[in-house]
Amino acid sequence: MDSAVSDDTERPGGDGAPGTGGFFGGAAPGAGAGGAGREEALQPWQMDRSRAPIATKIVVAGGFGVGKTTLVNTVSEIEPLLTEALMTEASEETDDLSATPGKSTTTVAMDFGRITLDDDLVLYLFGTPGQQRFWFMWDDLIRGAIGAVVLADTRRLPDCFPVLDYFDGCGLPYVVAVNHFDGTEKFAPEDVREALTVPADIPVLVMDARLRIPVVDTLLALVGHALDVTPA
Repeated sequence: MDSAVSDDTERPGGDGAPGTGGFFGGAAPGAGAGGAGREEALQPWQMDRSRAPIATKIVVAGGFGVGKTTLVNTVSEIEPLLTEALMTEASEETDDLSATPGKSTTTVAMDFGRITLDDDLVLYLFGTPGQQRFWFMWDDLIRGAIGAVVLADTRRLPDCFPVLDYFDGCGLPYVVAVNHFDGTEKFAPEDVREALTVPADIPVLVMDARLRIPVVDTLLALVGHALDVTPA
């Protein structure tokens, strides 16, 4: 197991209103393009044209190198669409690699993946770029989303404050998920909540972006929270 989780791909794992047919033409879950290793056989309900799956858009956000690409890679049932670029000397003064010294690539547009959570519930995951110089794209990436997973690294909690301010300002429901890195101290969710001054009604979880089940639990927590706070 690697000593740290980063936004690189070293560990392979559209607007539209949510709940209305899907993004990118409404492709049926399990029938999208992707690597053969991720393609799954169609289920009977997927071949029933009278049952349109509910397509839900989720944003995965957070600071630089916190594990957004890793999370999308971990759970996507299709080969994820990644926009990774090699880091160069030109970014040395703006991208702090002290916590992730092995990181060599970074997301420059978005990551995209898909996961089917139930017979008729499909989540489309959009991972944002972490560096603030790419944040001008966030307004487009969150359009049509029901909520966001905000990833946090306890070694760099101050990086979370601009992200939390952004989602508080735009009113998009979110949960905070602490991505626990190997070799770092594990804090209780309530300690993280206090450090980040996260309101009591917003879920705070501790997970590992490399492990599928904790990531799925995090996504389910976000869906539940979004349903609770979104007017019917």
